[in-house]
Amino acid sequence: MISYIKGNLAAVERDKAVVDVHGVGYGIYMPERALGLLPQTGKEVKIHTYLNVREDAMQLFGFLTRDDLEVFKLLIGVSGIGPKGALSILSRLSADDLRFAVLSGDVKAISATPGIGKKTAEKLIIELKDKLDLEDMLHSTAGEAGEASTEAFDSGVQSEAVQALVALGYGSTESLKAVKKVRLENATVEEVLKEALKHF
Repeated sequence: MISYIKGNLAAVERDKAVVDVHGVGYGIYMPERALGLLPQTGKEVKIHTYLNVREDAMQLFGFLTRDDLEVFKLLIGVSGIGPKGALSILSRLSADDLRFAVLSGDVKAISATPGIGKKTAEKLIIELKDKLDLEDMLHSTAGEAGEASTEAFDSGVQSEAVQALVALGYGSTESLKAVKKVRLENATVEEVLKEALKHF
């Protein structure tokens, strides 16, 4: 219903921003990390929003990027996670960090969020894993970096490298991040591992 709100930032409160649009102040709940990135009050902002309608209230949840909003929508689609819970997760983890955690099965990283227990984190991973693809993420990162084409980058090799690092005792999320930083064309698993280890 309301895709985004664009106006002047009137105030930043503990858990929300107030945006003035032609004399109307919209209170928008946002992740803590997003609140910290807002400009000074009085400056113009554009916040991508999700309108949550309940019997007793209408709440706006907002994000600085469309990507964060899409991840938020995925989170509230998980049974047992409401808008406030999803906001709490995105206050602790960025959208990419959450993707890493889900794809690598990092229950610990997700359950570190206040109010999100181990069982809920496990359910979240199970329900979102099919909606997020490791190889797609590895490919898209290679393309964004512009240092290696997606054709020259074998995501199967990268997946094996991540698994090898986890077997060596490194955290699954950290392993995935390290491997994503490697920029080698037609590399073997051993070569990717060697370069990835430099990023720890």
